[in-house]
Amino acid sequence: MVEASIFRGVIIFLEKLGLYDIVLPFLLVFTMMFAILEKTKILGTEKIDNKEYTKKNLNAMMAFVVAFLVIASTQLVGIINQVMANVVLLLVLAVSFLLLIGVFFGSQEFTLKDYPNWIKFFMFFMFIGIVLIFLNALDWLKYVFALFIYWDAQWAAGIIFFLVIMGFMWFITSEPKSSSGKKEEKK
Repeated sequence: MVEASIFRGVIIFLEKLGLYDIVLPFLLVFTMMFAILEKTKILGTEKIDNKEYTKKNLNAMMAFVVAFLVIASTQLVGIINQVMANVVLLLVLAVSFLLLIGVFFGSQEFTLKDYPNWIKFFMFFMFIGIVLIFLNALDWLKYVFALFIYWDAQWAAGIIFFLVIMGFMWFITSEPKSSSGKKEEKK
């Protein structure tokens, strides 16, 4: 019989203590809520010696309560664990892709700042990835796929026709941009 490594035993011990189901989700939600409340200053500020400070005690208490409410729901904790694992996987895929692109640049430094269209493409791709991850974690992705399973020709043709008409209307009504970025005046 193969015995598990000592480190695997530590991971199992931490899992039995509730580190993954209670402590880490609590810290994640608390930190995110506290950061949002501090940044937005929703709960107000106070002046001390002519300096404005956020109400950290209220922000911390609100974040604490929300984090406890989240870990009280095992369903929410499961969704958070699944989403975070998939988001990290998406991040690893993006970094791997950038490493592979960097191979073609040799000793030169590679940056996407030189390629603004690619930055927009990757941002859109990551947004779609995040949306799909959340839909899958909430088990709503099956309803999206159900739309395509029961897709018939008349329904598909109607949607495609609608999209073509909307695209044509946008093309006709959009104003062309001049090379200087300002509207050209008609003489």
